[in-house]
Amino acid sequence: MRLGYSADDSEVAERMRKRRGGRLTPLDVALLHSPELADGWNSLLGAVRERSTLPPDIRELVILRVAELNRAPYEWAAHEPVARKAGLGDRQLAVLRGQNGQNGHDGAAARVLTGAQLAALRYADAMTREVVVPEAVFQPLRDHLSERQVLELTATVAAYNMVSRVLVALRIGDTLDTEPA
Repeated sequence: MRLGYSADDSEVAERMRKRRGGRLTPLDVALLHSPELADGWNSLLGAVRERSTLPPDIRELVILRVAELNRAPYEWAAHEPVARKAGLGDRQLAVLRGQNGQNGHDGAAARVLTGAQLAALRYADAMTREVVVPEAVFQPLRDHLSERQVLELTATVAAYNMVSRVLVALRIGDTLDTEPA
């Protein structure tokens, strides 16, 4: 990791521990170099992960896809078990790892993913790779998600692009350690 770990027993650190089930991750302890930023981050990611109406399989699918596209193995390792609990299996995970074409999707994705998962995957790809989402990618979401869920999907992809870019830039979890040093 490019920054040292920040030892912090503040209220912010306690809120982060509470959301994490009692432990801080390497990302958390890095963020605690800026308690105000860490507090806002914790609130935002808590809402994205715990207070969204987005189906868990869709949420975890796009989180893993962003991790793959942004080459963030720590994020993948952290979310793969959550994705499996949400119902994604080996075939779906292989699709998330294996799509490298211009549009990122071939017939295998359409055979393995549900319509909602495929629409969310295409949306995550467009948001992450191009930022501008073509109407042809956006419209299929309306067949599967409410307007609230489309917003939550958009925020999830955006938030995890932020997470993965911080992880990669600061080399947090390069060794996939889960305990702060």
